[in-house]
Amino acid sequence: MDTLGLTDIIGPIMVGPSSSHTAGALRIAFMARRLCLADPAAVEFRLLGSFAHTLTGHGTDKALVAGMLSMETDDLRIRDSFNLAERAGLAFSFRTLPDADYDHPNTIDIRIVDAAGNAMDVRGESIGGGAAVIRKIDDIDVCITGESTSIVVRQRDEKGVLAHIAHCITEQDVNIATTRMYRERKGEIAYTVLETDQAVGAETKAAIEDHPAILDVRIIPGDTRPGCSRIDVPDAADALQRFAELDFANGAALLAYCEAHEASLSEAFLAREAALAATLGYADNAACYLDEALSVMKRSAQQPIDEALPSMGGLIGGEARKLADLHRRGGELCDDQLSRATAYAMAVLETNASMGRIVAAPTAGSSGVLPGVLLALQHTRGYADADLARALAAAAAIGYLITRNATVSGAEGGCQAEIGSAAAMAAAASVELMGGTPAQCFAAASNALTNMMGLVCDPIAGLVEEPCQKRNAAGAAIALVSAQIALAGIGNLVDFDQTVEAMRKVGRSLPFELRESALGGIAAAPAACAYCPGC
Repeated sequence: MDTLGLTDIIGPIMVGPSSSHTAGALRIAFMARRLCLADPAAVEFRLLGSFAHTLTGHGTDKALVAGMLSMETDDLRIRDSFNLAERAGLAFSFRTLPDADYDHPNTIDIRIVDAAGNAMDVRGESIGGGAAVIRKIDDIDVCITGESTSIVVRQRDEKGVLAHIAHCITEQDVNIATTRMYRERKGEIAYTVLETDQAVGAETKAAIEDHPAILDVRIIPGDTRPGCSRIDVPDAADALQRFAELDFANGAALLAYCEAHEASLSEAFLAREAALAATLGYADNAACYLDEALSVMKRSAQQPIDEALPSMGGLIGGEARKLADLHRRGGELCDDQLSRATAYAMAVLETNASMGRIVAAPTAGSSGVLPGVLLALQHTRGYADADLARALAAAAAIGYLITRNATVSGAEGGCQAEIGSAAAMAAAASVELMGGTPAQCFAAASNALTNMMGLVCDPIAGLVEEPCQKRNAAGAAIALVSAQIALAGIGNLVDFDQTVEAMRKVGRSLPFELRESALGGIAAAPAACAYCPGC
């Protein structure tokens, strides 16, 4: 978790509707595709845990096929992945296995047969916010995140093989970041998984393969940090030391830094981001990324107000326009700021549910809260885009701490982990915009988490539409109220870190039916069940 950065919290920029079930699923298939020795010819996706209950509702099926076609998470062609797979000659099928064993609630098993006849089984987990991990290859435990370039070597477990692999890599002036060897029994088939700080080319792959015990070599390119270019870091040890000093483990550490350096929440987090980029060998591109994220947020919040977008599941569409019409008629009950926050938040969920491009903040299901609040404040108080970009960084600081110490996944912690976290991020961002102190930012975030604690995740028919859209609007309102209380100088008896821990414990105590399974809460009401083909 110590490698979480800005783009993991304010991001990914993706096609909706779910960061875990759409972007994360795509990422699993994308990495599995990179493990193939030839082009995939046929693939069977086996969905376990919460995935078994939300296959079509979250666009998981389209995303999995898109990942097998090597699409990125923000590619609008994801909507048409089935047709594109047919044209590419890729056969695919799905099996839902709700009673199968799994370790993580978002688990997918993939059976791939490539054009050369090679068969491979891969297990992946979507761990929240669009991130994913490959946990098994052919029933051998591994751990592949795809964050850095990964070299996956299948070999006979013989003496000297690991030394050969390491020699081949270092001969190409590539630095090995981590090395792990996985095997079932001594002397049989084993996998060596290495992560490298630099890209690895065909020459390195061929050199590794030139050993009688090496069966095959697969290379998974690491994630390219959005908009970032590689740089030479003159003093890697200094960069690592700098990052260690800024890698805030909890709210208390971040607040102490802010107070010691007279820094705002956004300044502290952006300093951490710059240090993280240096350790990974990237130029610091946080400012450009925040501008891009804000631009996507604006489009996703405005388009449904201009034209109604039909959702994938058909449960929502046109709500943002109705709110805008109410405003034009002068019939709104709330003031202009809250009315706009409500409309913008609901509009983003319409974009999300129609498989449009949004920014997960921190997830796709909660992607309307932060832009709803910030764009409303911009309209009513005249903030510049640069101010909103700074507020996004402050929001990222809160989201980072929640992700690191609890969860932002609805499948793990309920909707309190998604909408609650988004409201906490928006509350802190609002306080910083209004000139509040870092301590008040944390108080506002705590207020929001407290007020949404225990909120269950119960999407009707498994769709990120109803009641998700209205909860984004409610989250925006709670964020503004939470910020107002904190700006008044009203503190909390329980600090931010203890509140996050309480939320984590509440999430773990929620039954499976109340954690994004569409089996409990409002999703189990008779009227809701009428929309679920499986009921």
